[in-house]
Amino acid sequence: MPILIELFLTFAKIGLFTFGGGYAMLSIIENICVEKKNWITHDEMMNVTVIAESTPGPIAINCATFVGYKKGKVPGAVLATLGVVLPSFIIIFAISMFLEGFLEITWIAHAFQGIKIAVGILILDAALKMIKKMQKRPLQVGILIVTFAVLMLVNVLKIHVSSILVMLASALVSLAFFQIDKFRRKEGQV
Repeated sequence: MPILIELFLTFAKIGLFTFGGGYAMLSIIENICVEKKNWITHDEMMNVTVIAESTPGPIAINCATFVGYKKGKVPGAVLATLGVVLPSFIIIFAISMFLEGFLEITWIAHAFQGIKIAVGILILDAALKMIKKMQKRPLQVGILIVTFAVLMLVNVLKIHVSSILVMLASALVSLAFFQIDKFRRKEGQV
């Protein structure tokens, strides 16, 4: 199968069968693109996840665009992005056109309650996979623990702090340690 068609169909399947947005899709994207198809490495998946989280736009779309570009340049990026977006768009469009009280239907409302649980599990699965495969250097583990603790505390105390600020603070701490380490190595060579 030509790679462009395969990119579109693969990401259309991901977009069609994943509920809960980009974070829920990460685990499935990693499973298919890293483990089954070997389109990207796990390190590339980790990097694209960080970059996709840091750039504007939904994380799953950014991941699809990256994988599509890597495998098929600009046409691959366009088709992978369309593949991940089109199923949801068509479904939501159809629902909005034909069923005004869609979520008021009892069995639909109950189904969505079950889907919420599955989405939480998919997000947790993606996070645990990333943590397991993360390089276990003391600085990275420390930043992970402190960031997790800060976000949990903010959530429990219901303080409004943007997760972007926490990410930026983590990046600044990491850059500071990188510069200190670079300076120490340079001093040791002189």
